[in-house]
Amino acid sequence: MSSDARTTAPVAAGEETIPLRVKLFASLHVYLPEDSVRNETELEVPADITPNALLDQLRVPREMAHLVLRNGVYLKPDQRDQPVFASGDAFAVWPPVAGG
Repeated sequence: MSSDARTTAPVAAGEETIPLRVKLFASLHVYLPEDSVRNETELEVPADITPNALLDQLRVPREMAHLVLRNGVYLKPDQRDQPVFASGDAFAVWPPVAGG
């Protein structure tokens, strides 16, 4: 994704930021910024942001964030209130799904 397509999340003046690729799947794609391509975007986020804080910032209801991954590795619910991201990470979220 080109840097001009990057969206900036609210950041305090002088706060360190990192680029983060955000992918929201299925019905969650509606919570991405308008300039997102398909189901993903790249955001510039505070370096110490937590997965839950990012979900809140994107207005994704936490009960809709069923499968949450950092670089393809599942984040347990108790890990989502800790800063875990590094520059260039990928953050992916799936809603609960039903099927048979």
